Amino acid sequence: MNGPVTVARRILQFNEELAETTLELPPGFTVINPFSGPQKERVREVTTAFYNKYYDDDKPRRLVLGSSPARRGTAVTGVPFEDAKLLESETGVDIDGYAVSRPSAGFLHDIISRYGGRDKFYAYFVMSFVCPLGLVRTNAKGKEVNCNYYENKKLLKLLHSFLVDTLERQLAFGTDTSVCYCIGSGENFAFLSKVNEGQRFFQRIVPLEHPRFITQYNRDREEEFAEKYLSAFRRQGD
Repeated sequence: MNGPVTVARRILQFNEELAETTLELPPGFTVINPFSGPQKERVREVTTAFYNKYYDDDKPRRLVLGSSPARRGTAVTGVPFEDAKLLESETGVDIDGYAVSRPSAGFLHDIISRYGGRDKFYAYFVMSFVCPLGLVRTNAKGKEVNCNYYENKKLLKLLHSFLVDTLERQLAFGTDTSVCYCIGSGENFAFLSKVNEGQRFFQRIVPLEHPRFITQYNRDREEEFAEKYLSAFRRQGD
């Protein structure tokens, strides 16, 4: 095919590579891989429609990195931080019943709208994760719950090379590495900063509080945090 390789094609290729990924984890931990799971064909439809709509060009963009996908959010839709119902209307693919809408997605949807809408936001940014596959652990009651890559030392040790490798591969999207935005100003930011000290993937990393921290524990400060997000994105995106 003639012409430039689009950002959409690069991201979709990355997802196909993730579909072939197997990871060694400690007992009690499980990977959720939307690209090879039982809904993989529907995930492929959703992600192809979404990325071809917003990333059908070769313009450099900046990464906005969360920690890892939620088990009933991105870990099954394949599109980072997007609200399930909005994805359904955006792509025309029925995803009701296998993904849920989350407060995190609602907060970020509001940020994107206030920034200028999806077309404008996704022209500047790619949303993704430090750990691009979902993780769950089995708790004391035998129930699977969301898990972050940094919650367990043995888990992090086993995942470390995968995390560094996939961060580097995401730079191949055509990423503008002058700045990266880190969703999660605590341990996610600490890990990403430590990796960056050695690898120099980004010139600068801007920490932003996680939407769950905002919507569940600091509802009365939501506008303050929203302005912080918008200020960071507008300062670097325009």
